[in-house]
Amino acid sequence: MKLVAIQLTSGADWPTNRAAIAAQLAALPPQRPCLVLLPENAACLGRPADYAALAEPLGEGPVQAQLAQWAREFGIWLVMGAMPIQSDCPRPYTSSLVFDDQGVRRGHYHKIHLFDVDVPDGHGRYRESDSFSAGSEPVVVSSPFGGLGLSICYDVRFPELYRHLRQAGADILLVPAAFTQVTGQAHWLPLLQARAIENQCLVLAANQWGHHGGDRHTWGHSLILDGWGQLLACRAEGVGQVVADLPLDQLADIRRRMPVLQHARLLPGQRDESCC
Repeated sequence: MKLVAIQLTSGADWPTNRAAIAAQLAALPPQRPCLVLLPENAACLGRPADYAALAEPLGEGPVQAQLAQWAREFGIWLVMGAMPIQSDCPRPYTSSLVFDDQGVRRGHYHKIHLFDVDVPDGHGRYRESDSFSAGSEPVVVSSPFGGLGLSICYDVRFPELYRHLRQAGADILLVPAAFTQVTGQAHWLPLLQARAIENQCLVLAANQWGHHGGDRHTWGHSLILDGWGQLLACRAEGVGQVVADLPLDQLADIRRRMPVLQHARLLPGQRDESCC
């Protein structure tokens, strides 16, 4: 089984982004089954008006139809890292969508934590809530690769989400992102390693890379980590792929030798019944 993270330099134009994604999918390794993760905003990385114009109802629209077609055509499990999906609120969700190798959508996740921060870079002020509404439900999707714990970018700074995903059966934590150059250089790798180590899960992280117009730059360094936090593969710069084999046997061994989930004492709903 193969794990693949695709690194892109997306812009606001869906047809241009679609061509870039198609080129990467055409160059995938031949082995199947294959799980492929696209980065956050792979369909559109632009302004609030761009996201609103591209937003589709869940299960409908040309972008989702194209994703399903690609999944069938290439025989892969394909995860759109994040795209705008219409909500009942004035602003859409930013959502991950999981398609199986028959093109059937197996699950979706609306990003819970929105990136409303000030960063010491040229862009300065990021207010994701100007473009999107926040989701509320953690999601784990069953797959041939194990349980897929869904998350998006800024979520990675909130460890309680990932402990919830592990408790719900996650084996692989998916982290599509558009991490900025400044925050990525400082925190990308240590945050991802922490999430892998503390939850004994693999991490598949696909980031945007490069210059996206104006003063917005992303960090790249898409990567795959094993359940011990060790780097299996990484692409620092440029558009391309990160590929690794799926080491589920190693993951089971790590969890057997160090059963941290069984030893945890502060999980919600858990009582400490040990005696003195």
